[in-house]
Amino acid sequence: MAEAAEAAEAAEDAAADPVEEKSDAEAELEGGSTPEPTLRLLKPVRPELAPVSRPGSTPRAASAVEPESGPEPEPAVAEAAEQPPVVDRSAGRRRLQAALWPPRLSRGQLVVALLLFSLGLGLAIQVRSTNDHHSQLRGARQEDLVRILDELDSRQQRLQQEKAELEQSLAKLENSSNQAKEAQEQTRKKVTELGVLAGTVKATGPGIALTVDDPQGQVKADMLLDTLQELRAAGAEAIQINDVRVVVNTYFTDLSGGGVQIDGKKVSQPYRFTVVGNPQDLTPALNIPGGVVRTLESHQARATITQQQKVVVDALVDPKTPQYAKPASK
Repeated sequence: MAEAAEAAEAAEDAAADPVEEKSDAEAELEGGSTPEPTLRLLKPVRPELAPVSRPGSTPRAASAVEPESGPEPEPAVAEAAEQPPVVDRSAGRRRLQAALWPPRLSRGQLVVALLLFSLGLGLAIQVRSTNDHHSQLRGARQEDLVRILDELDSRQQRLQQEKAELEQSLAKLENSSNQAKEAQEQTRKKVTELGVLAGTVKATGPGIALTVDDPQGQVKADMLLDTLQELRAAGAEAIQINDVRVVVNTYFTDLSGGGVQIDGKKVSQPYRFTVVGNPQDLTPALNIPGGVVRTLESHQARATITQQQKVVVDALVDPKTPQYAKPASK
């Protein structure tokens, strides 16, 4: 009976405490007998990562048994560690663009910018006009350059003479005892000079007589106009073509049946120019290479120039009152 009671207690203890499995080595040491060799399949054990705990959350207990089926999810920490940080390359460009545009200009800076722009524009226009003028002179013929130099010399001499006359008139006014009478005298003299230029007063003085013979009828209105312009550029003060006085508003036209009209009056050839001016300036201006005489000769016309110490320009024009032009008030 006592043996039966001990066996029952041993069974209860075995039911209460699970029997721990002993390895083959422990059993061999305890029993002293050699166990039979057995084959056992070992399942590879994967290391488990500790769960990531988040602030404010309660950590969960790791499961003791790993599920046998299904792929193991990769940890989020490893993914974050493996991905490189993203660099925003356009952030610097956006900051630079935001700093430059829209521009923040004060009123003073805007005024300075406008002044600099105006100055640069003026300099560019001046440089361009100077370059255009130089390019025109660079491509001109030698005959044209000689003519331009002669015209400039003549104009300079006329301006110096006019300056001397004005200074002389000023000195007379300042030194005269009766300045009112002297002023009236100079006024009458000026009216006479303006009458010569306007064609209302006869003119006389040294000059030349130019005769253009045109037997072939090749001389046109533009050729006579070129001749007139050359004479004016050389210093002609009074000009008469046949019986027509040349003034500031003189015009030339070609007739359909041949011939030329000057100020509405028909002028037949030979064309006679009576010019008051310095003969030493007028004659070279017409005879320069490529000038008026050479052009007329190329059209089968013949030009004859005669220098005279006294020529008379007696053709007059009727003064017309301007319809629209009025003296401008100071």
